[in-house]
Amino acid sequence: MIENKNMGTPVADELKIGSKVRELRQKKHYTLQDLVTKTGLSKSVLTEIEDGDTIPPVATLLKLSKALKVGMAYFFEGEVISEKISVTRSGERMRLERRPHHHEGEVDYSYETLETKKPDKHMEPLLVEFRPMDTSDMIFMSHEGEEFLYVLEETLEFRTDDRIEILNPGDTIYFESDINHSFRSLTDQPARAIVVVWAKG
Repeated sequence: MIENKNMGTPVADELKIGSKVRELRQKKHYTLQDLVTKTGLSKSVLTEIEDGDTIPPVATLLKLSKALKVGMAYFFEGEVISEKISVTRSGERMRLERRPHHHEGEVDYSYETLETKKPDKHMEPLLVEFRPMDTSDMIFMSHEGEEFLYVLEETLEFRTDDRIEILNPGDTIYFESDINHSFRSLTDQPARAIVVVWAKG
């Protein structure tokens, strides 16, 4: 496995998330248009994901998981076993980050799965790096559920359509994630945070 210099964890290039989406969609006899209807994502975005041209952000993976009736762990492991206790070692985590050729509208952050084995969990714990950027480059996302975020390093800005919060290391924020929201680092270094996402249904 390839080691990531920033976090020392495997890069998820070999996960083939797009292939898993396509295989599961076909297994359920869904057309691309069916998935468009179920997720609210555009056909072009779904095609790019299935072709492996786009690394889907967390909100998109949650929508796909719900539409295809699997947990997010399905996309990170070849085989998952449902147990009451799941331990993920540091070397077993997977890191996803944008492609070298960034697609317009693709969220500009990297995230690392902190639990990859339990398929039926209700929370998704992640280690996320948010890059510095201009406000004009911020991409706003929304999805069903709730999110909790704990800032580890640097200063992070949380922004909605009508509110801005500045978060420093040790600060936390909990919000309903069906509101449009976005984050950016306010320093010249990526801000890192533990994020726990709970998706309804």
